[in-house]
Amino acid sequence: MSVSTGTTAEPTAGTTTEPTAVPPVAPHRDQVLRPHAEDAFAAELAALAAHDDRPRPARWKLSPWAVATYLLGGTLPDGTVITPKYVGPRRLVEVAVTTLATDRALLLLGVPGTAKTWVSEHLAAAVSGDSTLLVQGTAGTPEEAIRYGWNYARLLAHGPSREALVPSPVMRAMSEGRTARIEELTRIPADVQDSLITLLSEKTLPIPELGEEVQAVRGFNLIATANDRDRGVNDLSSALRRRFNTVVLPLPETAEAEVDIVTRRVEQLGRSLDLPSAPDGLDEIRRVVTVFRELREGVTGDGRTRLKSPSGTLSTAEAISVVTSGLALSAHFGDGVLRAGDVAAGLLGAVVRDPAADRVIWQEYLETVVRERDGWTDFYRACREVGA
Repeated sequence: MSVSTGTTAEPTAGTTTEPTAVPPVAPHRDQVLRPHAEDAFAAELAALAAHDDRPRPARWKLSPWAVATYLLGGTLPDGTVITPKYVGPRRLVEVAVTTLATDRALLLLGVPGTAKTWVSEHLAAAVSGDSTLLVQGTAGTPEEAIRYGWNYARLLAHGPSREALVPSPVMRAMSEGRTARIEELTRIPADVQDSLITLLSEKTLPIPELGEEVQAVRGFNLIATANDRDRGVNDLSSALRRRFNTVVLPLPETAEAEVDIVTRRVEQLGRSLDLPSAPDGLDEIRRVVTVFRELREGVTGDGRTRLKSPSGTLSTAEAISVVTSGLALSAHFGDGVLRAGDVAAGLLGAVVRDPAADRVIWQEYLETVVRERDGWTDFYRACREVGA
């Protein structure tokens, strides 16, 4: 079998030879910085499918029970361990999964950092085996991103036709009976949002230019995520909100639950970035989570001291980012052990978003809480140094 090297033969006299384009080679899954959920957890999904003898809705890869087990974790009869993808109330996950088995779309609502996108991706991966039918909502998202667009070269050459039509991820999901995802629905302009109303209520996407329509086949559904505490949001109309079953994802109830979430995600990210594990980093993770929770809730863990809250969200996702950055610092510029000095700079950046007001709040917290806390002297000094 010959292998093309991308070179071309010498041209003969009087001829012109164009270089032969070498098609790009798809990277191996192990080389991808962030694999899709269905790729990263392919072995778990396959193991669940092999042991799943419960009824499955049309075109679902797994039964609702297996989808919930995939998200929440568990142990299969043969001893296969399914790692939890979401740490939170089981009932919320069960409601989300059963919603997708009905004709109502699912809206995951919550403050930033409550794993809405993470849950959305894993739900789509478990239900359809494909989490890539995605529309990313922004202030500039056009209606074509939800409905369809056109290949204008073909449109001008041959007029409107199916060949000239460019289906959106939502249109593809309808045609193929899969799960589509819309991220940050409330960031999409209101008039574009409302293009979903007919689609979700009638399960039909009209194409007036062709005098046709696309009808959703069984297995189609849609997951949207949104938060209503961020700036630049567009409230959902009551007509559109009625088309969704809303599940509110809360912040972790306890500090231990949040520490568990942060630890799991940091380990996953560390493996994808070839960072060494941080066996001695649990103490620093607990400190970061404690700081975030106390400033977020406006009171110390023992309930004795009231605190001012900074302008940022201080979400679990931001805690994961702070710890991951600290792990990289310790790996490349330290001894590989996560220490207070490695997370201090990231903490300062997460807390102090408003240079004036937030810096005062941070300094007060350091002096009145951190400085007096037993065993936190190194943490206090590291935070003071980066903030000097």
